[in-house]
Amino acid sequence: MKVLANDGISQSGIEDLEKAGFEVSTTTVAQEQLANYINENKISVILVRSATTVRKEVIDACPNLKIIGRGGVGMDNIDVDYAREKGIHVINTPAASSQSVAELVFAHLFTGVRYLYDSNRNMPLDGDTQFKKLKKNYAKGIELRGKTLGVIGFGRIGREVAKIALGVGMKVIATDKFVGKANIKVDFYNGQFINVEIETEPMEEVLKHSDFITLHVPAQKDYVIGKAEFDIMKNGVGLVNAARGGVVNEVELVKALDSGKVAFAGLDTFQDEPTPAVQILMNPKISLTPHIGAATNEAQDRIGLELASQIKSLLITDKN
Repeated sequence: MKVLANDGISQSGIEDLEKAGFEVSTTTVAQEQLANYINENKISVILVRSATTVRKEVIDACPNLKIIGRGGVGMDNIDVDYAREKGIHVINTPAASSQSVAELVFAHLFTGVRYLYDSNRNMPLDGDTQFKKLKKNYAKGIELRGKTLGVIGFGRIGREVAKIALGVGMKVIATDKFVGKANIKVDFYNGQFINVEIETEPMEEVLKHSDFITLHVPAQKDYVIGKAEFDIMKNGVGLVNAARGGVVNEVELVKALDSGKVAFAGLDTFQDEPTPAVQILMNPKISLTPHIGAATNEAQDRIGLELASQIKSLLITDKN
């Protein structure tokens, strides 16, 4: 039985599948050629990340598909309900990348409070001639300890973010339509741990009281953060979006940055991905990464092994 990992899969995932008798291809097939390739090569399982889409047209054109797998959490690039109506299994790996995304959130937060997003641009240009001026420009950083982090979306990733925040010494408040409260267990290297129970609050309260805000929600039809939400926030708030492009109104974000309402932003996902708006890319108050939240070696190993495990559990009986 053949598996096409069109957006790649870790070597550990490949080896696990091959040991079970599956044939794995990591050929990257262009979107417009995907259906033809699947049919011509008798592919039973297609695995994607965020680059490849599996829509109704591909599903209808490929009657032999048995599994569509998404390496990651969000499945907005797959017509999930339609595929399942057609009897195709749709799987993902919701837990595998949570820690990696959470660490990237804090990379952006630390970058923001110490002006690294700007100093890393200007030091190579003027560090040898304007050192004292640059030192003065970036000398008013702040600490995260003691500040309030607002988490919008308190699922797996939001809770991993909360763990790091608690470890740093931050106060954590959260909002989530589907979660009333969560017990956050913070583990330490020597086997010790602490448990902190966090009750979620209304969105408006989180926006009003947070020094920094981070989003961990699925793709939405409407913006989660727009002008009305920016108006509620504290002056000088920091905002991080490592969730999905389109949950933050980027036009209003730029306005908020220009006015000082938002001190800095960290963006890993973009409204116009994969061609982010120039005004976002060039804004000196935005820390930028190209949708790499789950792109750590450890996360990719976990994703590959979790996909392999699910594929085997679903197909190994039929295969034998």
